[in-house]
Amino acid sequence: MNPILIERTRGALVESFHRGAICLVNSTGQVILEIGVINLLTFTRSALKLFQAIPLVESGAADGLKLSESEIAITCGSHNAEKEHLTAVNGILEKINVNSSFLKCGAQMPTGRLPRNEIRATGSNPTHIHNNCSGKHAGFLALCKHLDLNTEGYLEETHESQILIKEVVAEMLELKPTDLVLGEDGCSAPNYAASIYHQAIGYKNLVADTHSDKRNKTCLRIIEACIKQPLMIAGRDRYCTDIISATKGEVIGKTGADGVFCMAFPKLKMGCAIKIDDGKMGPQYKVAQAIVDSLGISISEDLSKYQETAVKNWNKHTVGVERISEFFQDKLGL
Repeated sequence: MNPILIERTRGALVESFHRGAICLVNSTGQVILEIGVINLLTFTRSALKLFQAIPLVESGAADGLKLSESEIAITCGSHNAEKEHLTAVNGILEKINVNSSFLKCGAQMPTGRLPRNEIRATGSNPTHIHNNCSGKHAGFLALCKHLDLNTEGYLEETHESQILIKEVVAEMLELKPTDLVLGEDGCSAPNYAASIYHQAIGYKNLVADTHSDKRNKTCLRIIEACIKQPLMIAGRDRYCTDIISATKGEVIGKTGADGVFCMAFPKLKMGCAIKIDDGKMGPQYKVAQAIVDSLGISISEDLSKYQETAVKNWNKHTVGVERISEFFQDKLGL
């Protein structure tokens, strides 16, 4: 059983808690922090997006279509459907001469509160472009257009574009394509399960210059787009955007559904993967922030809301706290 990483108190008692596993590797792939079962197979979910974007850049599609840094970054993001996000997605679609009806990610109410309220206020319905994965899907379509592939069935595992993406994912995670366990993501794209260890290896490989010159340059371009356009990776009041911005790109964090969170550390050349067992969204950010704090990375903005936070009732009384467990503190030396 994985250890308790996050606990939530009420009064003097721990009322609930979240177990999970963590793997942190250095530039050579050596495990320098291991908590829980790191050979556990778990789906990468949206933490996969930075790898799925590699063929878009490496194939020459990004250059051929003159994609901006915002447009490259949005293909890696799980966005709030804020104005800037929709502008970036539409920008990609316009450059390949298609409209949003080509997106097959599914209509989703925006993740962001303000865009969600705007849709409700107008009495309209969300569309595929509001899906937090629409940037990734626009990137898939751009890759198809550049390679002169049929966009029909672009989400099928057997589509030429998805075969290419799977090969790249396997290379980055240092696995064989046959090692990847297939599943269908929330946006209907192929998604792959791999061990927490190999997910950490993949994020290390985004920043550790372990590939050919072409792949290294591709990874650097994607990472630089994320650093320069952190809003595209998630949005306002989202941890992925906040951690990139607050560390000035020393941490690239990417969330995935069901309690997944991965990080690349460009200066330290390290990679990290986190999985919260119960799939709750939120505890992984406190885990990630504790790791960042333990590494002594400089932070220029207030990220206290991702550290220990008060639990309040409807009368705004503080009735407890949500915090990292004593076990986890000891492991990190905090």
